[in-house]
Amino acid sequence: MDRPSATEREPEGSGDSGHPRDSEPAAGDLGDVGDGAPVAAGVIDTRGLTKRYRGGQLAVDGLDLTVPAGSVFGFLGPNGSGKTTTIRMLMGLIAPTSGTARVLGHPMPRASRVVLPRVGALIEGPALYGFLSGRDNLLRYDAADPAADPRTRRARVEAALDRVGLGAAAAKKAKAYSLGMKQRLGLAAALLQPRRLLVLDEPTNGLDPQGMREIRSLVRELAGDGTTVFLSSHLLDEIEQVCTHAAVMAQGRLIAQGAMADLAAGARGRLVVTTPDPGEAARVLKEQGVADVVAAEDRVTGEPPERDLAEINAALVTAGVRVRGFTVERASLEDAFVALTGEGFDVAG
Repeated sequence: MDRPSATEREPEGSGDSGHPRDSEPAAGDLGDVGDGAPVAAGVIDTRGLTKRYRGGQLAVDGLDLTVPAGSVFGFLGPNGSGKTTTIRMLMGLIAPTSGTARVLGHPMPRASRVVLPRVGALIEGPALYGFLSGRDNLLRYDAADPAADPRTRRARVEAALDRVGLGAAAAKKAKAYSLGMKQRLGLAAALLQPRRLLVLDEPTNGLDPQGMREIRSLVRELAGDGTTVFLSSHLLDEIEQVCTHAAVMAQGRLIAQGAMADLAAGARGRLVVTTPDPGEAARVLKEQGVADVVAAEDRVTGEPPERDLAEINAALVTAGVRVRGFTVERASLEDAFVALTGEGFDVAG
């Protein structure tokens, strides 16, 4: 493999594939980082985790987070809510100001040397050598892993490329890759070895709808194989489609966490009336105490009041409204987020 020139020696991008830059533990300072049973309850556990940057900016404020083993855990929040800072602390890339973080039962960043070989990560986009092909980038990633078997390196690289749909573009230089292709290559790097935990920060960034579906399918497949997946995103729809559990961040603070069904249960569903008389239906619903009434074509929705909905249906019929459908749709993750924070954020991209 050609050696990089003086102007091309550093990889492009600011991301990481899970290897810390400055988090090697001091000799004799590994504490309880042996192969015994994990002390913490989850694959990831934080208690009071806080990061304050110079100048006083509070990026993460007292985070208590538990990620169950075997889950696809969505880490949800608008851009700037503290998600990436949290991930960088979990991976030992930056130190917390206060509080603790445990990954796979071991303290971070102190146990980075033990933990990180078991973790695959894609953080803030992959760091790539633009002058090398996608295949050669992965070969370099794998060669840098002291636990990687060089005898199976090429076979594992080809398998990882095929798994993320880059087999046909493997010989193409990374600098010619689109943003979506770079994301796929970074994910392939995280999949070169079997991992107990996969940490993905905005993994569908730059992907078209087909690519997003493929990544979601891959995440489900990995979870089915027993890998815990920690998926950070600002896309509500992405989290709702693939995750079993989630946590909601806003302005550096944890708003809620739990199983997806439990989070959605915290918000009431929407009353939906289908009728060719939307104007009259909207008037009657408001009279019956239905809040936030919205009429669009033959569909009228609103927040159901605390009363027997059969009475509302009867009032519509009595007023001459032709009711063709009357139901309460289950609350979505977007509904839950709005209920929790009083505001919404990006749902589709």
